[in-house]
Amino acid sequence: MANQIDDSRPIFVQIAERIEDDIIEGGLPEETQVPSTNQFAAFYGINPATAAKGVNMLVDEEILYKKRGIGMFVAAGAKAKLMEKRKEQFYEQYVITMIREAEKLGITTDQLTEMIHKRG
Repeated sequence: MANQIDDSRPIFVQIAERIEDDIIEGGLPEETQVPSTNQFAAFYGINPATAAKGVNMLVDEEILYKKRGIGMFVAAGAKAKLMEKRKEQFYEQYVITMIREAEKLGITTDQLTEMIHKRG
């Protein structure tokens, strides 16, 4: 994880996304312990409550779970759940936007498909 914080978005959201990225990329396998909120706070130079808010977001989404007295762990099935979430976000943010722009420009579905294949 890079320790750069983007001032344009809430820090707790960025913490949650970085944990998600580490899970998706295999850096945090399922059933392994994640760093503590104090470790996140020290690493990023932020308030521990802010780090906790990001971690708790993932607990609410059942990506992480707490073992009392031990810490937070990656839940079984977390990677698959995150992949589905990210695919849906990709579809909404990029595919739908691309299709709408193509429609405005008069690009047909066949032309759009050809453009995508040209790159791939």
